[in-house]
Amino acid sequence: MDPPSSSTMVPIKSSSSIVESLRGCGISGGTRVDKEELRKKLTMPKYLRFAMRDSIRFKDPAAGESRCIHSKDDHNAVAPSTPMVVFINPRSGGRHGPFLKERLQHLMSEEQVLDMLDVKPHEFLRYGLGCLEMLASLGDYCAKETRERIRIMVAGGDGSVGWVLGCLTELHAQGREPIPPVGIVPLGTGNDLSRSLGWGGSFPFSWKTAIKRSLYKASIGPICHLDSWRLSLSMPEGTIIEPPHSLKHTTEFTLDEGLEVERELSENVICYEGVFYNYFSIGMDAQVAYGFHHLRNEKPYLAQGPIANKIIYSGYSCTQGWFFTPCTSDPGLRGLKNILRMHVKKINCSEWEQVLVPTSVRAIVALNLHSYGSGRNPWGNLTPEYLEKRGFIEAQFDDGLLEIFGLKQGWHATFVMSELISAKHIAQATAIRLEVRGGEWKDAFMQMDGEPWKQPMSKDFSTFVEIKREPFQSIMINGE
Repeated sequence: MDPPSSSTMVPIKSSSSIVESLRGCGISGGTRVDKEELRKKLTMPKYLRFAMRDSIRFKDPAAGESRCIHSKDDHNAVAPSTPMVVFINPRSGGRHGPFLKERLQHLMSEEQVLDMLDVKPHEFLRYGLGCLEMLASLGDYCAKETRERIRIMVAGGDGSVGWVLGCLTELHAQGREPIPPVGIVPLGTGNDLSRSLGWGGSFPFSWKTAIKRSLYKASIGPICHLDSWRLSLSMPEGTIIEPPHSLKHTTEFTLDEGLEVERELSENVICYEGVFYNYFSIGMDAQVAYGFHHLRNEKPYLAQGPIANKIIYSGYSCTQGWFFTPCTSDPGLRGLKNILRMHVKKINCSEWEQVLVPTSVRAIVALNLHSYGSGRNPWGNLTPEYLEKRGFIEAQFDDGLLEIFGLKQGWHATFVMSELISAKHIAQATAIRLEVRGGEWKDAFMQMDGEPWKQPMSKDFSTFVEIKREPFQSIMINGE
C-alpha cells in the first residue's frame, strides 16, 4: 500500500453535498439572473423550433422546410446569442424529473426541451441539427448562426451524459462541425462527470433559481475538453455473455500484434467495443456492482433514489467475499494476478511494457476523471516529489492518460474511498492490454462507467481487453 504520509498525499477536505450542489449551480452569491433576458439569450425563433420539431417527428431533415414561409418575420429573425437544447432523462432525479422538465420549458420553449425517452440523442443530431444545416445551405443566415452557436445541456446521470457524448462523436466522424459543447444538470446517483466538470454532485431542487442559474452558466461557461477511451473486448467464439448497453458487437476489431500472446489465441473470436469517459474496472468491485444491479432489477421497489441505492449497495457489498473471504478459499486464488497479465504504454513511449499486478490486489481500476464512486478521489492529490519519484504527472481528464490503481479488499477500499489513504498506485498509461486467462476461476467481472457484466473465461484460450484513447476529445462546458 502506498503510505498515507504527507509526502505522498495532500489531505483532501470533503464538503457536504448541499454546499457542493450550491456551488455547482452557482447559488452561493453571484449576480441575479433576469428570466426574460435569459429567455432571449436561449430561445430560438419560432419557425426554427417548429422546423426542427417536424424534422425529428418525421425523421427527415427536409420535413421542416415547409415551416420556412418567406414572411417578413422570418426574414428579420435573429439567432439568439446562445441557443440551447436540453436533453432530460425523466427517470433520473426521482420525483423531480417532471418538475424540472416543466420549469425548463417555461424558461425556454417546449421544443427545446427533449425527453430522452421520446427523442433519442442521435435522432436530434440526425434530423434536428440536420434541419438547421439544410436551411443554412439554402441561405438561411439565422439557421446558420443558430447551428454554429448551439449548446447542449443534459439533465440526467453519467449514463445519460455519456449517451449524448457518444452520439456527438458521430458528428465529428461525419465532418459536421462545429460540435456543440455539453453542460450537465446532475440528476443521477454518482454524477462523477458532473462533479469533475464543476456542475456539482446533485441538483438542489429546493431552489427554483438553481435551474435558471444553471442555464445561464451553460450559456457563458468556458469550453474544455474531455478524453474518451475505447474499450475493445475479444473472446473465443462460443462465449456467452450479456454485454452492457455501452458495448456493441463488432467485426472490425484487430488485436494489437505488437505484443505476444501468453496463451493460445482462438482462431474464431467474438468482439465487442464501447467507449467510456470515467473508468473501467475488473475484479471484486465489479462483482459487487454486478450483484447489486441484478438485485435492483429483480426488486426495483428497493431502489427509490440515490440515497436508497447507496445504502443497499453498501449493505450488499458487505455480504460478498470482498470483505469476508471464506476460510476454505485458497488465499492464492484471491488476487487478480492469478487470472490476468497486464501491459501498458506509458507516457511518451510507443512500446508495450508489462506491469506486474501486486499479489494482494483484488480489483484494478483505470480512471480518467478526478471523481470516482460519487465524488471520491482514490488516486489522490499527490505531491510533486511523489509524482517525480514514480514518474507520474498530475492527473487531468484531458491529458491522454488513465490512472491505474488497485484495491486489495473491502476494508482497504473503504479507507481509500473515505480518502484516509491512497489506493495502490500501479501506473499511468496511454493504452492498456489485459490478457485474461481461465483456470480455477470460471468467470471474471468487469464494469465501465457503472455498467457491470460477467465475463466467462476459457481454460484453453485467452480473452483480451484493450483500451486506447479516442482521437476526438469531447467538448464540454466548464461549470466552475
